Amino acid sequence: MNQPTPTEAPVEIPSAFEFRTASDGIECYRLVDNGLRVLLLPQDGAPVATSMVTYHVGSRNERTGHTGATHMLEHLMFKGTERYHQRKGTSIFQTLQRVGARVNASTWMDRTNYYEMLPTEHLPLALDIEADRMRGALLDPQDVESERTVILNERDRKQNDPVSRLFDEVWAAAFVAHPYQHPTIGWESDIESITADGLREFYDTYYWPDNATVSVVGNVDRRNVLEEVAGHFGRHDAAPHEIPQVRTEEPEQAGERRVTVEQDGQLGAVLMAYKSPPAVEPDSDTLDVLARILASGKGSRLYQRCTDQGLTSDVFGMNFRLRDPGLFSVFGYLAPDVDHRTVEDAMGEEIEKIQDEGVTKEELDRARNQLRAKIAFDRDGPMKVASQLNEAIAAGQWTLYTEYLDRLDRVTVDDVQRVARTYVKTDKRTVGWYVPTS
Repeated sequence: MNQPTPTEAPVEIPSAFEFRTASDGIECYRLVDNGLRVLLLPQDGAPVATSMVTYHVGSRNERTGHTGATHMLEHLMFKGTERYHQRKGTSIFQTLQRVGARVNASTWMDRTNYYEMLPTEHLPLALDIEADRMRGALLDPQDVESERTVILNERDRKQNDPVSRLFDEVWAAAFVAHPYQHPTIGWESDIESITADGLREFYDTYYWPDNATVSVVGNVDRRNVLEEVAGHFGRHDAAPHEIPQVRTEEPEQAGERRVTVEQDGQLGAVLMAYKSPPAVEPDSDTLDVLARILASGKGSRLYQRCTDQGLTSDVFGMNFRLRDPGLFSVFGYLAPDVDHRTVEDAMGEEIEKIQDEGVTKEELDRARNQLRAKIAFDRDGPMKVASQLNEAIAAGQWTLYTEYLDRLDRVTVDDVQRVARTYVKTDKRTVGWYVPTS
């Protein structure tokens, strides 16, 4: 069970900060002058720490014509600043790798994150670099052109993967208004046409301290970390404008939608996707359980119905937990000489059985135990903790990280049947087939 949420800071903290709340050992602070949020989790163990900056911007925030801007900025943010640059022998990668850091970044629909895992003694260096590129990224036009080529090649590789392309096509069909319809990497024509000025405008709109969260996890001293964060990030002002919010709501789907991807390959695939609620809603926890009951492991419904019976080579269930309504999906790789309709019908029949008859307590317990084991693995070490915390931040409520196990315990067999009836509807789904052409 989670610890009660404190209302006062656990110790005296630097005056630059105000203490907001704490949950299960994670403390939340706010840098008063610019609104930067800081999440701190001191841990015993090896003298290692992870620093992660999560910007509250992803492909969800991109407008048509500028898709892929967040991902392109992810590349360009590593090209440097006036202080940290290749021409000075102080590129971000060089500087951090000299001190043994593991460093990278990633872009997703609701967020972008930049992170370092390194010896605790070098944490101030990581914080200095992140603060410097928060407002000091050069975004040189020559770098834009070189990274444009890299990203177009990356997109081509994704398009050559038929399953990756199938997911893109299904999301594009499932959402007609909301920007979740755009692939995170962007549409090809937008990648080809976006300019350095356009990227600068996007950067100057979203990359500010009051639109970011700094998470520090590991063997650190609380007061020292807060003083370092204040010293580095405190030199930035808050955004001089209101951060734009996504206000588009996806209209209710009025009938099934279907897409087909025909491409070179060996075995076909079926993807069935249904609109799901925002990540913070309790029904999203229940859909996590339903995904496990349907298609996780040899004891799952679809494994026994499809894979054991020779219809599929494997099956998966996925609940994409996002800030806005996302997609709950089931996916199957077809076995040789099996047609798509047979697999789609079998999947649909198993879903209908749950809607009509519900699930057993044994299935619920097995699904919960699988999720608990996954959570334990995903939280093993400062980097994994920061990464999972990052996803909760992106979803809009960082305490989802600390509350998740308790929320799982509240899911009942009746809840599973109810969400299957509420969200997994044939007339609200988008179905994708991958059909190999050779």
